[in-house]
Parts: sequence; C-alpha cells; structure tokens
Amino acid sequence: MDEGYLFNELDSLRKYGVSKNLPDYIPDNLNPSFELRPYQIDAFENYITWYEGPGRTYPAQSLFHMATGSGKTLIMAGLMLCLYKQGCRNSLFFVNLTNIVQKTRENFLNSASPKYLFSEEIIIDGERVEIKEVDNFQDSDPDSINICFTTTQGLHSDLWMAKENSLSLDDFLERRVTLISDEAHHLNVDTRRLSDRERENSHSWESTVKNILHANKDNILLEFTATCDLKNDNIRSEYRDKIVFNYPLANFTIDKYSKEIRTLRCDIPVMDRALQAAVLSQYRMKVFQDNRLAVKPVVLFKSFKIADSRENMARFIDEISHITAAGLRRLSTLTDTDTMKSAWRYFSEHGISLEQLAQELREDFSAEHCISANDETEAEERQIALNTLEDPKNPYRAVFEVKKLDEGWDVLNLFDIVRMYETRQSGGKRLSPSTISEAQLIGRGARYFPFATNASQDKFRRKFDHDLDNPMRICEELYYHCQNEHRYIDELYNALRYIGIDMDKIVTRSYTLKESFKQRWLYKHGQVFANERVVKSRCSAGALPDAVKKRVYTFRAPAGSSGEDVFFGASGQLSERQSDAQVYRTTIGQVAGSNYSVVQRALCRYPACRFDMLRSFFPGLRSTREFITSEKYLGGIKLEISSGWVSPPPEILYEACVQALGQIVRKFTVPEERFEGTREFYPKYIHEVFTDKRCNYSSPQGFGPGVSQRDPTVPENMRLDLSSEDWFDCDDNFGTGEEKAFVAYFKPFVKQLKAKYDEVYLVRNERQLHIYDFDSGERFEPDYILFLRRAGEQWQIFIEPKGEHLIANDLWKEKFLLELESRAEVMHKFVEADDCRIIGFHFFNRERRMDEFGADMDALLRKS
Repeated sequence: MDEGYLFNELDSLRKYGVSKNLPDYIPDNLNPSFELRPYQIDAFENYITWYEGPGRTYPAQSLFHMATGSGKTLIMAGLMLCLYKQGCRNSLFFVNLTNIVQKTRENFLNSASPKYLFSEEIIIDGERVEIKEVDNFQDSDPDSINICFTTTQGLHSDLWMAKENSLSLDDFLERRVTLISDEAHHLNVDTRRLSDRERENSHSWESTVKNILHANKDNILLEFTATCDLKNDNIRSEYRDKIVFNYPLANFTIDKYSKEIRTLRCDIPVMDRALQAAVLSQYRMKVFQDNRLAVKPVVLFKSFKIADSRENMARFIDEISHITAAGLRRLSTLTDTDTMKSAWRYFSEHGISLEQLAQELREDFSAEHCISANDETEAEERQIALNTLEDPKNPYRAVFEVKKLDEGWDVLNLFDIVRMYETRQSGGKRLSPSTISEAQLIGRGARYFPFATNASQDKFRRKFDHDLDNPMRICEELYYHCQNEHRYIDELYNALRYIGIDMDKIVTRSYTLKESFKQRWLYKHGQVFANERVVKSRCSAGALPDAVKKRVYTFRAPAGSSGEDVFFGASGQLSERQSDAQVYRTTIGQVAGSNYSVVQRALCRYPACRFDMLRSFFPGLRSTREFITSEKYLGGIKLEISSGWVSPPPEILYEACVQALGQIVRKFTVPEERFEGTREFYPKYIHEVFTDKRCNYSSPQGFGPGVSQRDPTVPENMRLDLSSEDWFDCDDNFGTGEEKAFVAYFKPFVKQLKAKYDEVYLVRNERQLHIYDFDSGERFEPDYILFLRRAGEQWQIFIEPKGEHLIANDLWKEKFLLELESRAEVMHKFVEADDCRIIGFHFFNRERRMDEFGADMDALLRKS
C-alpha cells in the first residue's frame, strides 16, 4: 500500500516504542472468552495514540479497515469503554441493513448471548458502569454507556423528517456523541463520484452523517469496513489521514486466523455438485467427531436469482430424500479430485457402507435441516437461526440464498459454498459486481471455526498448514464448488485477488526423507526425547487475583416500597409510596473492623472458606483473620449496598458479604489453568516422529521460505545440493534464509563430528516434535535436531536459527534451550536404549549470535 497513510505513521511509532499501551480496563471489561489477538491490541493502541496525540482532528473521524471476521465489533465495544473514560457516554450505532442492527444489539446488550461482548460486570475507576439502550440522547444517563441503534436509512429519515421520540439534530448539538458506522463503505457513495461542491449540496446518507458529526466539535466518528476502495482516487484522498488501522484479508489469512480457501472445480451437473458438497460436509463432520469435537459443518447453496434459489432448494431436498447407495456409487465415479478421493476412502476404511451414508444424508439434509434466506422477510424472521448456526441445538446443515448474507453474516462453521449456476457476468476486462460479490462471500465464509485437539494448540488459528497429509486439514478449509470453466475461474481468481486473496501464490513443497537415512540404525531403532505439558499446581497463589479484587460487588436490599390502589372513585388515581434507597459504599475489611463477626459468619456459609481449605489455595496464609482483613485477600474488596438505611444494620451487611463471597469463592476454587513443561523427557522412536511431509508456502521469493537451498537465487555461500549430503535427513531444505545459512554453516563441522561418532544427522523438524518450556508450558518446535550417536551414547541437540527481527520476542525460547542440559531428565523406556544427553544451543543468527553459537559448537566438539 502507498506510503503516507495515517496507519503507517502510527505503526512506525509502535516500532520505535513511542505509542500508547493498551490500558488494562479495556481487556478487563470485555468478555474474557474473546481473548484479544495481537492485531486487535495494535488497533486499540493505534487509536489511543492518535486520539490522545497532537494530530487528532476536531471532530474526530477515523476508519478501521479490517478483514471480515477479524473482530471489528469487539473493537467497537472496547472503544466504547475507552471513550467512556474520556467522557463520551453516548454512542450511535448505525449500518445499512436491519439484520446487522439486530445482531449487533444482541451482542452489545444481551448478557445471556454467547456472543455478548462485555464482561459480566463493567468496572471503570472502581465504579460500576451500565449499558443502556436509548431511542435518543435527550435523557441519557451521564454515568452509563448509552447506545442508540438504527439503520443508515432510518437515521437519514429521522433527521430530515422529525418524528416524536426519534433522533433529531438537537440530540447532537449540545452533547458529545460517538457515531459508530459499520459496513462504512456504504457511506462513500458521494465521495466516490461527486465533487466537493456537489457533496455540500447533497441530501444523501453521507451528508447526513457529516451534518451530525460537525454538529459538535467534540463528536467522534468511528468507521469500520472490510472493503474500503482505496483504488478510487476520491476515496484514497478522503481517507489517507483517517485510517488508523489497516488489517486487510491478506494479512488475516497470512496470520492463519482464517480457513484455507480452496476451489473444487468439476464438469458435472449443478445438482450433482450440490450432492457432492453434502458428502464432503458429512466426511468433515466425521473427522471432527474422530477428534471428539462436536462440530456441525454447514453448506451454503448460492443461486443467481431468488426464483432459482427456491427451485434449487426444492430440487435438492427431493434429490437428497431419495438418495441411495447406487446413487452415491454413481456420484463417486464423476470426479477424481484428491479431496473427494479422500472422502470416499474414509467411508470405506471406517466401515461406513454407501447405504449407511445415504441414510445419514437423507436424515441430516432433510427439509427440516434446510433454511432459506432469500428475501428480506425471510432473512429477518430467521435471523436468529442464521446467526446461531454454530449452536449444537441449531438444526440447520444447508442454507439457500442469493445475496442477503453477503454482509453482516457471522458464521464460523460454514465449510462449503456451492455455486448453483454456471453463467458468467464478466463485462470484458472489468470484474463484474456479481463475481466480486461471490469473492466477498468466500471471504466471509473463510472465518475460522475455533478448535483444538490438545491443550497446547491455539484454537483460533490454523494448525496444519505445514502438515498437508493430516486428516484434520479438511477441518481448516473452505471449499468453493463451481464449474470447471477456465474463463470463469480466471475471473474468480482476479476477484479474490481484488479482495486480498491470491491463491496463485500458494506453493506446495515436499520434505522427503532419504532412503539412505531410513536404512540407518538411528532411524530404525533410535529414539528422540521430548517432555510433556502438565497443569501447574494451583498451590502457588499468594493472593486473590487482581480481577477479583478490583470488582465492585453490589447488593440490593428491600427498600420499603409500597402502594395503595384505588380502582373506583372520583380521581381514578393510584397512590404509591416509594422509600428512598440509600447507597452505602464500604469494604469487607471495614465491615470486619466495626463488626468482625458479621464477616466471619458469612465466611462460615462456604466450606471452601474453612482455614484448612483456604491454606490449600493460599499456602502462605497465616490465619482466617488475615484472609478477612488483609488487602491481599478480602480486606480491600469493595461493597456497594443499596437499602433503605444510610448506615445498614448488621443483617444487611451480613447478606451483602454472603452474596459477594459466593462470587469470590467460585473464582479461587476454580482457578484458570496454568501450565508447565515437565523436566522428564520421554522417548519415541525416531521413525514414528519423522516422516515425509508436504508443506504450503505463500509467495516464495529470494532465498526465503519455500525456496530450495539449491535454487540459483540462494547466495553462493549458502547454496547446497542437500540430496548428496549424507548428514542431512531430507533431499532439500525450504526454510528461511537464516535456516539455510545455518545448514551451510554446519557443513564444515561434519567431518570432525564423523571422526568421533558412528552416525551424524541433522534432522529438519517441520513441527513434528514439540517441547514445552519448563516454567510457562509454552509450546516450542525447534527447527533442527542434531543427532550424534556412537556405541552406548547419543546426543540430542536442539538448534533454532532465528531472524534478527524475531529474537527479542522469542528470548524465552533461547533461555529454555540453554536450560535443557541442566534441567532435562531423560526417561528411558527401552532396556536397549543408549545413554542420551539433551542440550540446546543459543539461537543461530548471523548478525547477533555468531560468537555465542560458535562457542556452543566448540564446546560440543570438546565434550565429545
């Protein structure tokens, strides 16, 4: 992207360590199940740096250009907290589609929703903050976050045609408002095509928003979109100094937060294509089940016209209801793609007959498991079902639509999109809007379904890019089923490139073990050792967690409200007496200071608060009194009591303490799991761990990842034909430039090592063996393992080449490697095993670690 954009300047400030850090109150008050990702933290820090810096504009307008599925709504929620802290308590959320408004209202207001964005209780500066929905800002609560939800069209209508209780320009003249525009590219119609003077005279959606923004110089406009058309000169000029954060789909995909996108092209009838997608979906569900994951994959069938979609849905339901073993046998012969071969082979190898499969398909894709979202009425009526497809109770496996789900549809378990038509809409060299729409739908479907097969995996990112033969790969892929027509495919690929996905840049490389290596004793009988990841003992806590101590625990006592109702009489009025509620703020320590028995009695309500139990959670605790009065434990816990008393009596204080303790006890008796790596290293046979492996690389260039070490582009001092080197396990090396430099550096040492050892092998570890940091349990897969073996003795040396830009962030890995020699304990499993020593070297880096790494090599030669 061109230089000179605001986000480039902000990213540079971060690079040089002068940007603002993310304040704790933002992550503390967001739903803890939505752990902030690194790029989301960058987005917050960019905005805060800009907003609090000298370059901020008045009013403040900024744009977040972020990929579909990257968490824009979570950023909105965090910015509401940030701006509340700055004194801006009123937010207006607007977007072009009603269904997106409904979905976002649910995410912001319904704490029972699985997609609710805030924490159970919002605490800022020690005070509890409520979120309230309002119709306008005339009577908004200055101590709450007030949100008004509307469509762009509704907002425009309200301001140009005044209605009772609706928004008007007066709402924005005397109070600060944050305007939050989702799918903000729809606001740019005027900017895209009109001159400055024409825009001033326009009464469009865009001009309406501009009028609101400029009604008060302290107003704020936050725009969010995944598709800001920066190729348009007017758009680029307007937003060059407003884009505070840029994270397009290309970055999202490279960082592995999306599914891998694949096309499945075939010359078969459309309905056979649809049935094939259902078979593939069923295969994927089986693979999930094999790994104890209850995931229900969904297929989307996209038609060109609504009438066609209705007909396709009826035909599909009819076809699937009559599917037989013979029909599936015919279907299996129509295409020979590797993916479909894997699916049919899976059913055969797992004893699932074609008749059983047919029965499953008839049941799982029956009419009651199919849903249409074709017209506005259907989309609104079924919005809840369409946005909860991941819910195990949601019955739908197939969705039929035309274009109503192209925007604002949050679905994670969509794995197959079937194009139910074969026409092309290209107008020559220009991409057709229809094909761009298809590409955008593919980008929306690429949202990753989070899962992990073991505790060490990152559930939100792809895990098998470097393990193409792993059965779980199918669970990280989105398939687009379409016709095999080269002009259409070219246009589709151009459209995907337009939105940031370049499928032509992905190449597959194979790490093939040499036959000579496979015949050696080391490979056939040798062992490789690795430790395990275990839950760290919880008995190391020295205090209650900060998140527990910072909360304000509220209690409402009956306040004496009463009333007398007169149903018949002259006045016809009701009489009501309301006792004024008093708010009393204190701490558990202060309550104990004036009446210790109140807190002690409350503590007795919970068996976990017996002293012997408390000692098991907090080994350093000396007494129950210390637990009640110390600031490390309950002493500083804040209580906010609403009652009819200025100073509540002991019984009210007792009930407040009981309620607060109930919440606190749950937090420390079921603590967050933490991990550590065992000191014990257990053996596995080398031939079970290291096998041939295929890996994907994106855009290989120069002498970087994906480029062969013997490629002419590799500098001569690093270029090697590893197929003829008997000390390297594979025929080639496709690692980073630093890895290639290390392999070339290592070659001259081989002769010296072979003089002392019977077998010398440098083995490429392509994520096949992992070890865990002793202290944190962090997973680590060193790039190379050097095996040295002679009679009765084996050395296992972990080596990690590291690019200079990665050293600072990965210092924990180097520390861990250097601890191996003193802390790792080899656990032999087999009687005939050699005596094995496990050590690790400093990072290999040509600029910053050659002295240390050279000293490690010299020490190894001396030791051996």
